[in-house]
Amino acid sequence: MATSTPVNRLAESEDKSLKLDFSVVIPTYQGRDRIPQVLGALKQQTGQENIRWEIIVVDNNSTDGTADFIRNEQATWPHPFPLHYCLETQQGEGFARNRGVREAKGKLVGFLDDDNIPTPHWLQTAITFAAQHPQAGAFSGKIHGDLAAPPPEGFEKIAAFLAIRDRGSQPHLFQPEKLQLPPSAGLVVQRQAWLEAMPDTPLLKGRAGSSMVGGEDYESLLHLHAQGWEIWYAPELEISHKIPARRLEKAYLLSLAYGIGLTTCSLQVATKENWQIPAAIFRNFFGSARRVALHWIASRKILDRDLVAAFQMQLHRGSLESSFLAIRKLFSRQLSR
Repeated sequence: MATSTPVNRLAESEDKSLKLDFSVVIPTYQGRDRIPQVLGALKQQTGQENIRWEIIVVDNNSTDGTADFIRNEQATWPHPFPLHYCLETQQGEGFARNRGVREAKGKLVGFLDDDNIPTPHWLQTAITFAAQHPQAGAFSGKIHGDLAAPPPEGFEKIAAFLAIRDRGSQPHLFQPEKLQLPPSAGLVVQRQAWLEAMPDTPLLKGRAGSSMVGGEDYESLLHLHAQGWEIWYAPELEISHKIPARRLEKAYLLSLAYGIGLTTCSLQVATKENWQIPAAIFRNFFGSARRVALHWIASRKILDRDLVAAFQMQLHRGSLESSFLAIRKLFSRQLSR
């Protein structure tokens, strides 16, 4: 018997209650002052009169008046597309994002962080690209950096780690097997495919509190890819990512690098069979240890004054320690079952 493609499976299982073409999900934490600009950009979307869509703000335990602001907006909301609010009490971007997908009524779900400003054609472009690429379980485009302060020297070499991305003018596939994936900022996914692919207990939950360990967006895409879905780069899909001055400071950037490194092994084992996991952890540990040693030998004299060299060292250190973090997370997941 022939195996059905992901699109065929999706057609067979699609939720018949979905009435909309598109849902914009905005996860937020303490985003009261940032959300108005995101909503303003969404109100100005071109071609929306021919699109059935909605906006969902997912509040991840904000204490800054976010809930009151959205409710006031809802009370005087004059637009044909609805504005919804929901509270997700489990802290972490991954929980907020998944809650938004569950609440959504659109066949497509587009994620915008509360510091992401879409171009006027973002919504229409997303729908057009999805129609042209039915095998795309997820796709993302250009992310332009809107920096609140001058960046440090060498920043352009590490800008991609702050979700500033430009992969050229031609659509192409990402390579999930090499962990070459887009961030969640501006990401568009097929709702039903996402729901079917996500595990009940992911390894990575997203940044919460003082933790800089993210990676939950990459893990989600790896699960989509494991189900046979393609991950695409759509260059005409553009957003602006507002970067505050504090995220351009050396201390923050080095903490970010270390947190990103800590996700490495968890991502490498996220979709592995149980028998493959020990070898993957072993390879990550010794490969990372080698990179730490070689980088220290090559850069030890400039680590205190060269941001890029210090950033790379923190990445390698985090990757080395990620082997132990992955073991703990796998053990914790087994206990929770």
